[in-house]
Amino acid sequence: MTINGALMLASPGRWFRLPPRLGKVADSTHRITNLKFRAPWKGARNLGLALGNSHYNPADPMGKMFFNILATFAEFEADLIRLRTREGMAIARARGKLRGKQPKLSVKQQQALKKMHGTGKYSISDLAEIFSVSRPTVYRTLARSAR
Repeated sequence: MTINGALMLASPGRWFRLPPRLGKVADSTHRITNLKFRAPWKGARNLGLALGNSHYNPADPMGKMFFNILATFAEFEADLIRLRTREGMAIARARGKLRGKQPKLSVKQQQALKKMHGTGKYSISDLAEIFSVSRPTVYRTLARSAR
């Protein structure tokens, strides 16, 4: 269940229990601080957060501060994950291990497709059917070979 779905089921005056990792709820301070305003009913200020045995009300100063501290750590954690992912991809790319999505057609098939299209006897739909690919794939192959 998403956080918005859970908020729809919650009712005023009840405590909303957060998962142990706030990063599962949202990955930025902006998203987390906006959660308290997404409750669908009037008087949503009564929505409280329960974390362990402690209860925090985002409407009071202590609850707001605690909420923002958790949000800051969640955003920091998400940023670290993105940074490490980019570094890992750069290393893999440098080693030649990250090649991206492979073309649907082999080099021979691409050459044959270009020749068949050049004759003018085959439409794009015919070529797509012959090579068992979609029409956009035929267009991309022809555009790639034109470069």
